[in-house]
Amino acid sequence: MLDKLVKTKELYASWPEYLAELFESCEYPWEMLPKIKEYAKALIEKGIPGYTLYAEGVLVGENVKIYPTATIEGPAIIGSGTEVRPGAFIRGSVITGENCVMGNSSEFKNCVLLDKVQAPHYNYIGDSIMGNKAHTGAGTICSNLKSDGKAVVIHGDVDYETGLRKIGGILADGADVGCGSVINPGTVIGKNTSVYPLTALRGVYPADCIVKDTKTVVKRV
Repeated sequence: MLDKLVKTKELYASWPEYLAELFESCEYPWEMLPKIKEYAKALIEKGIPGYTLYAEGVLVGENVKIYPTATIEGPAIIGSGTEVRPGAFIRGSVITGENCVMGNSSEFKNCVLLDKVQAPHYNYIGDSIMGNKAHTGAGTICSNLKSDGKAVVIHGDVDYETGLRKIGGILADGADVGCGSVINPGTVIGKNTSVYPLTALRGVYPADCIVKDTKTVVKRV
């Protein structure tokens, strides 16, 4: 049986120094979600070395490229070397690491992206945590609200009662989700696990696997 790991330190090997307090204070990654907004505000007020105020409530690092048709609402922190492509909509309570891609016509809301995350085309990343080098293919959606509006339960080796109505995707370092997939509320995708396109994801997926469809998971060889 493959282990379905869900703890913060099991899913993420590292994080930027300015995110250390947030990550180290939360045993489980979804516990960060209610804290992102105030954490971002405090960082913006305090400042980060080498970062500058791009607009009210928006702090950006060095060599950030923001296309004119992108929309950024604060509080938001955009890591150095990140590219915010045309039509991207950053709805606030967003913090990224370095060298990320925030794609054309993609929407980001109440989420954390660690270093080298790519969400490059027509993605919705809401109430989600994306690990280092995580990637979502074109049209991948993080569905963050159950149809019945009830609190999300994370279904792993045991059930985790989160008490939160909105949780999107929890992607570990190196997770790669194929085009057109739907990450249902509270789905956790393990380190270096790849997902076939057009997959409806639900529950907790182990590390170092290939997800061929919702119920077919094989160990990567």
